Amino acid sequence: MSSPHTKTYVLVHGAWHSGQIWDRVVPLLGRAGHRVFAPSLTGHGEKAHLLGPEVGLDTHVDDVVALLADEDLTDVVLVGHSYAGLVVSAAADRVPERIARLVYVDALVPVDGESTIDVLPATQFMIDQAAGSDTPWRIPPMPERPTPAGLFGITDPADIAWVRTLLSDESVRCFQQPVRLHNPATDAIPRTHIHCTGDKPADFVRRAVPARQPNGTPAQVWEVPTGHDCMVTAPADLARLLLAAG
Repeated sequence: MSSPHTKTYVLVHGAWHSGQIWDRVVPLLGRAGHRVFAPSLTGHGEKAHLLGPEVGLDTHVDDVVALLADEDLTDVVLVGHSYAGLVVSAAADRVPERIARLVYVDALVPVDGESTIDVLPATQFMIDQAAGSDTPWRIPPMPERPTPAGLFGITDPADIAWVRTLLSDESVRCFQQPVRLHNPATDAIPRTHIHCTGDKPADFVRRAVPARQPNGTPAQVWEVPTGHDCMVTAPADLARLLLAAG
């Protein structure tokens, strides 16, 4: 039987990644006595073979909602990284009664009707590039860039090699499909924002987090001085913040 102090974390990966990207964080939360789920979304990880042009944001929201229902999870700390900010927002909108807290890890935070393109317009360039290929519906992972940007903020060669084995293409529909946020009950869910500050270009402008959460309490915003994939580069720091947030 679970302790009354046991929390349930559901960690949702961003675009191109898989559930394994959380492998360094999961045991840290587990050793603290908590249940942890880190699913791979459709088209990624062990489900990479399911990728097709019909896979979109709604597919990934369905993935998360199904996990919550199949495992009968409640009081969940639902964590979304990067693109998964849209996924967890929409999942919480569908089943707010199962969610204790939303945590956005260097994530896109949408309002109703927005797509990934709306929140991060740079993704349109990737879609335009894919349009000229033999498979215009699929977008390959972002390429490695010079240090300090590296591969999703990862610069250690061994880490880069490992993460490359976890990456797969993303469907254009994931970035184009708008999020639907209609449930007023979702406003009561407290939120935490964790921003990675280590690999942003000089002209990067992050969407500001409102001073007050939808539930009326002050915004909770923390920073980690590391790259975008902080679960790889700073897993202990991220786990510590997730424990504090939950």
